[in-house]
Amino acid sequence: MPIPANDFPRMWRDVEAEAVAVFREVGAGGWYILGPSVRAFEQALAQAWGLPHACGVASGLDALEIGLRALGCGPGSRVLTTPVSAFATTLAIVRLGAEPVFADIDEYGLIDLAACREAFARDPDLRWFVPVHLYGHALDPALLRALHKESGCVMVEDCAQSIGTPSGLTGEAAATSFYPTKNLGALGDGGALLTRSEAVASAARALRDYGQTAKYRHAHVGWNSRLDELHAALLHRVFLPRLAGWTARRREIAAQYLAGIRNPAIRAPGAPPGAVSCWHLFPVLVEDRAAFLRRLRAEEITGGEHYPVAIPDQPVMQTVRWHAAGSLERARAWCRAEVSLPIHPYLTDLEINRVIEACNRYAPGH
Repeated sequence: MPIPANDFPRMWRDVEAEAVAVFREVGAGGWYILGPSVRAFEQALAQAWGLPHACGVASGLDALEIGLRALGCGPGSRVLTTPVSAFATTLAIVRLGAEPVFADIDEYGLIDLAACREAFARDPDLRWFVPVHLYGHALDPALLRALHKESGCVMVEDCAQSIGTPSGLTGEAAATSFYPTKNLGALGDGGALLTRSEAVASAARALRDYGQTAKYRHAHVGWNSRLDELHAALLHRVFLPRLAGWTARRREIAAQYLAGIRNPAIRAPGAPPGAVSCWHLFPVLVEDRAAFLRRLRAEEITGGEHYPVAIPDQPVMQTVRWHAAGSLERARAWCRAEVSLPIHPYLTDLEINRVIEACNRYAPGH
């Protein structure tokens, strides 16, 4: 049987009875947008995260953009971030009229916090920071707190891939995504902004709903970015209760990969020492990516590329004002070499062994 990157049919067989019951209940209730299911999920998500406020929105991109806007980021703001991430991280900055400033990455593919410290020290106009907890690896919280304090920056953490780790607790706000491939994914799109600040949460709730502070009272130029009742109910009652078990299984799979892959042509960086990871993805670096992907396809295994082009090198960035805080050489090298192996909670041990064996049979150039 083929081994996909994510097995949604297998997941559906697990959740179908509960999901259909939730669908019937929400449908019969007659309230489909920003109702009791959204409020209940927001409360449960905030409690699980360890923050007092959560605001459900339509996507992870919107969560980042609304969070930055609620904190005052706008045209001309310079925002430090990573060149290796989903494009949504940079898109949220650019759509506000702000200017992304890219710092290089470390050996694990995460933004290099030492390079960030240097960037803040060099540039007094650099006051905003969007760090990304990429691949499910939480950035070092002690280093992140120290950087936040030393620089005095305003921080919105991109936690789209890191739910279930101690991420999102340092900055003024944290954004996450419920895109179906995420560790806590919906059956469609969705996202949330989390924060300690009641003022930021209140602003975000207005911004997500046309900028309304009360019915037909528009105080801001806002978005149409509302998490719907059905997805909120599914996330709250069907998926969130499974998250701890799903995360534990991802960690088991990652441990098996790290122990079993012994091919010198493949480097599995793993998580940084001492880091907590929920293993949203399992990236490896290979000498000949095209050949490696052919090897996986020949064995009916889906390999992913996260992310094959550094964000500053995307064609649209030729039309955008951006800056580099030093060399981005490591980021570009990472993008040329990275492949993601299948890692999802429904993989069987036999499938994991098939992936390991395929990796160990791989020979560059073949």
